[in-house]
Amino acid sequence: MSQIEYFAPGDLGEALDILSRGGVRPVAGGTDFYPGLSAGGPRESLLDLTRIDGLRGIARQDGGWRIGAATRWSDVVRADLPPAFDGLRAAAREVGSVQIQNAGTVAGNLVNGSPAADGVPPLLALGAEVEIASAEGRRVVPLERFIMGVRQVDLAPGEMVVALHLPEPPEGARGAFSKLGSRAYLVISIVMVGVVIARDGAGRIDHARVAVGACSPVARRLPALEAALVGTVGDVAVTAAHLEPLSPIDDVRGSGAYRLEAVAELIGRVVRQANGESCDG
Repeated sequence: MSQIEYFAPGDLGEALDILSRGGVRPVAGGTDFYPGLSAGGPRESLLDLTRIDGLRGIARQDGGWRIGAATRWSDVVRADLPPAFDGLRAAAREVGSVQIQNAGTVAGNLVNGSPAADGVPPLLALGAEVEIASAEGRRVVPLERFIMGVRQVDLAPGEMVVALHLPEPPEGARGAFSKLGSRAYLVISIVMVGVVIARDGAGRIDHARVAVGACSPVARRLPALEAALVGTVGDVAVTAAHLEPLSPIDDVRGSGAYRLEAVAELIGRVVRQANGESCDG
């Protein structure tokens, strides 16, 4: 086996040059990477991203927001964000324990490619795009195309995620997020829903984004339901046609049929939350 090295550059260009050589694993929080190591430790050299300027932080930019790839989930919890990001903030509080939130990064939650990644549904509802960089240049892809399947993401050798970009939400938009698990904390989701809802002056929905996680190989938006919500006050019965993009499986956490029943209930709950209504249960 070749020699295992540890790199900790402070400059993105240097990091991308190291990555281009191959045999190097980018690591930031490491909350998924280190628990997954087999006996004997890492099999490849490690590229520590935590010292690179510009990879951490949340900033408002022309036309939207930028979230650096190495931004911690606890940073999201504490950030001064508009109400449209309330769902993302709620999801941030669900990412493991506080210790995990203090180490785990937003990009790490995405590149892991888990169907049950808490951050994905609210980011989909916010219209997130993923900025990817390599020594050859940069490209931006929508989040719904970046995660391609279970543990499969659109990253070529030598590429890494450097930021997420989110468009400015509609004025007055509010976000919400809810997940169902077998217990209240530190649990893999059975199903989860993130929404962003905006309303016109008459109180009717004029912008609706609904995304569901843990009910298909990748988190999915529900375009038919979004269209059905527009023009209403949110009192739309969720139908099988609305849930057609989903393909839940049977596993130890619940059956596919149970997941579909649960997601219909959660959608109603988060739409009410985004409307500022209290939701019991």
